[in-house]
Amino acid sequence: MRYLMMQKADGREPTPQLYADMAAFVQELTASGVLLATGGLDPAGFKITSEGDDISVVDGPFTEAKEAIAGFALIEVRSKEEAIELGRRFRRIVGDGESTVQQVFGP
Repeated sequence: MRYLMMQKADGREPTPQLYADMAAFVQELTASGVLLATGGLDPAGFKITSEGDDISVVDGPFTEAKEAIAGFALIEVRSKEEAIELGRRFRRIVGDGESTVQQVFGP
């Protein structure tokens, strides 16, 4: 089962300890084969919308900075419970804030 874990921006500057803790967590997940991809996201982005033959592109940002998704991790685990536990471990490392985790369907 694959899950996409998304982290909302919190506006805080990362500390050297946070970088060290996250590096250890990422290294552990990579070594175990659980972590498939990770990265930060540009808060601006852009939207592509369509209506009939009309396709438009609009530059962002579209949400308040505190609501923007700042980063993601794509994981592959055996169960929803395992994904929840990894999400809990992540939240313990980064502290207060909000993450969203959604199962990824398809090949």
